[in-house]
Amino acid sequence: MRPIRFCIAALLAASALYGQVTKDGAYTLIDFPQGASTQVWSINSRGEMVGVYVSSDNVTHGFLMSAGRFKTIDYPGAALTRANGINAQGDIVGVYATPANGPTHGFLLSSGRFTTIDVPGAASTYVTGIAANGDIAGDSGNPARGFLLSGDKFTKIDYPESTTTVMGSISPQGDVVASYAIGGVIRAMLYRQGQIVTTWEYPGANGFTNAIGRNAAGDTVGRYLDAARVSHGYLLSNGQFTSFDFPGATFTGMAGITPDGDIVGRAQINGVFHGFVLKRGQQPRYQMTDLGTLGGKMASAFGVSNAGVVSGWAAVANGDQHPVMWRD
Repeated sequence: MRPIRFCIAALLAASALYGQVTKDGAYTLIDFPQGASTQVWSINSRGEMVGVYVSSDNVTHGFLMSAGRFKTIDYPGAALTRANGINAQGDIVGVYATPANGPTHGFLLSSGRFTTIDVPGAASTYVTGIAANGDIAGDSGNPARGFLLSGDKFTKIDYPESTTTVMGSISPQGDVVASYAIGGVIRAMLYRQGQIVTTWEYPGANGFTNAIGRNAAGDTVGRYLDAARVSHGYLLSNGQFTSFDFPGATFTGMAGITPDGDIVGRAQINGVFHGFVLKRGQQPRYQMTDLGTLGGKMASAFGVSNAGVVSGWAAVANGDQHPVMWRD
């Protein structure tokens, strides 16, 4: 394996302007200032968003939106830059190309400095997501084959017998979502700890379901095509699908989701793409479970660990109370 090529440079031009933010119910449009089109591809737990906009001179740039303010992301000397993913620390991944229609290279932007990411031996590399621990997901080649980069080690991710495997993103704890094609039908899949865990397609989808974003709770977002080949966004949560359409749009695609359930994506309205955020964090998203007792009439839980272990006390049949730990 040849080493990853490094190219370090300072972050280029930054725009301190506010973009257009238009509310339509729970949806908010996200448009880069003076951009001809905008797409949002990822959001982290702090509400920072990254995506792509096309300027008036038809050049594609990446962007970061933080605290309502935009910054342009351009890889030094590149003719095209796309920002595809951002983790909780604010590290950003994406792709660049020179010329714009030439081979793509992946990049990591961390602390204002760029690192180029190229899969060894691949003619092109496309980076799509980054986890909290710095692991990076993407795909390379033509047809595309997925990969996971951990440290300096590339691991191939490829659905068996598929013609292509295209990566979506990687969740904070390392779950990778992707899509693959067999016989012209595109389905979504989940990869975890070296294994493909499950696959799915939206009920009734017409040959296309992808998966792009996933949060720490395991909620996944993407898009699917209906019988008329119209694109709709979807959420898969606790085994249940929910379809979404931006009001008035002819195309809707979900791309990222926060731990609270806020979703970002893109919508096409009157032939123009706009980014959006769908605020869902205010809605109740809890499931109540009766933990029971030790045979008595009373019990109380006081705390829960990150691993889901609950501590408290419970009574036995004679009324005596004992400390308790509930697990699974």
